[in-house]
Amino acid sequence: MWAVGGKVSVPGVLPTTQPSAPAVPHPEGVSNDEFRAAMSRLAAGVVLVTAVEPPLGAGGPRSEDVGMTATAFMSVSLDPPLVLVSLRNGSRMDDLLAEQPLWAVSVLAESQRHIAGRFAMKGRISDRLLFADIPYTRGGTSGAPLVGGALAVLECRTEQRVEAGDHTLVIGRVLTADFPSPQGGPLTYFRGRYHHLA
Repeated sequence: MWAVGGKVSVPGVLPTTQPSAPAVPHPEGVSNDEFRAAMSRLAAGVVLVTAVEPPLGAGGPRSEDVGMTATAFMSVSLDPPLVLVSLRNGSRMDDLLAEQPLWAVSVLAESQRHIAGRFAMKGRISDRLLFADIPYTRGGTSGAPLVGGALAVLECRTEQRVEAGDHTLVIGRVLTADFPSPQGGPLTYFRGRYHHLA
């Protein structure tokens, strides 16, 4: 986790306003603030990771869609097709993907900044309400929401989970890929703000 300009940022999760912690150097010498500042200068694409939370049992509440904005997402391998997303330990998505092997990723277009901001909020309302006015289709393989108008949508199955500090790296095999709006520009994240390519 790092803070830039009074905002707290987590790799893979966009920031919310919180007070910055004092600079504390690690034994190796780099402080949290230095690391945060350096990483804020790395431009990243913005995706929405989605999955379906299964019902607890027969007669229990119906399945619920869950979404999380992420910037720590990347391709890993072409053969087989693998991608990686970094999830904060103990987050709702981390807990869900520890149990649910199928999930999806929507690569957000520059016009979808409102979707990224909505699913990055802390203390937000239920995900069911967040999805209410967003056009999406349901993945035939994962059952997860695939955002309409995204540059690309992928359905994935978890192949490996790797603990890495305060995050878990989830490596998924890409099962399907589609391109709802292939000609659009990407939504990017740089120095704590959303941007689009000029």
